[in-house]
Amino acid sequence: MKNKITIGSRESKLAVLQSEMVRDYINEHNPDLTVEILTMKTTGDKILDRTLDKVGGKGLFVKELDHALLEGRSELSVHSLKDMPMEVPAELPLLAFSRREDPRDVLVLPEGVTELDRSKPLGCSSLRRTLQLRELYPDMEVASVRGNLQTRLRKLDEGQYSALILAAAGLKRLGLESRISRYFTEEEMLPAAGQGILAVQGRTNVDYAFLDGYCDADAWSAGSAERAFVRFLDGGCSSPVAAFGVVEGEELFLRGLYYNEETGNWFKDSIRGKREDAEALGIALAKQMKESDRTKTDKGEAE
Repeated sequence: MKNKITIGSRESKLAVLQSEMVRDYINEHNPDLTVEILTMKTTGDKILDRTLDKVGGKGLFVKELDHALLEGRSELSVHSLKDMPMEVPAELPLLAFSRREDPRDVLVLPEGVTELDRSKPLGCSSLRRTLQLRELYPDMEVASVRGNLQTRLRKLDEGQYSALILAAAGLKRLGLESRISRYFTEEEMLPAAGQGILAVQGRTNVDYAFLDGYCDADAWSAGSAERAFVRFLDGGCSSPVAAFGVVEGEELFLRGLYYNEETGNWFKDSIRGKREDAEALGIALAKQMKESDRTKTDKGEAE
């Protein structure tokens, strides 16, 4: 095993903090290793004038990190699992998932404000959130907001938006929990697949014994089921498809959101089964929801 481990990370404050969390685990359990973080600006960080679905999805946030891994400039990459493409190259496997931070989406108001200004739009970066916001705030406009967390909060506080919808996990990791005005329940706003989980990615033929014990079994089961659901529906990270799994003893309860782009129909459903069958459960729920949509569409056409 090498004496020095390099972790590839996006250069945003949150991404670096998340990489530092993995670095600290490795240091604590492997005092003989030197661990450093290699930061880089990804294509997704550079293109901020268009929504992700218009420029190729969130795979743009991992491309440069993947190259660093393949070229041997890093041994690990740390990602927010929700930002990972559903298809991962065989030579760059996912090695471990962190324990899950709060998976919920939250409402953040401008600094010092206590009520929504309904004359300004809600700032939101995903179609998944936009769909669900139309039910929660049918009288409000939803507008795209891009940039890292600090950039989005600055735009909010400057008065460009009435509020932002963000992931609780990132705010909590950065010590910004006090900015949260409202937590949405999973029933109100189904989270993105993998939300709140950190993914550690490596490459084949490398000894990763220094990560022993890092992977959280519950997060691995839930995250695997969620990703299998989205992958089966061919939903990229920017697609309005969502899944959220909860491990309950030896069982896994999985909720999903499915959107049919052709008809505009969308709905939620759930499934329960053995946690050891996590990926199969995700696929089963996806099939169940696709069939329900087909039945609904056929019935509508018949009428």
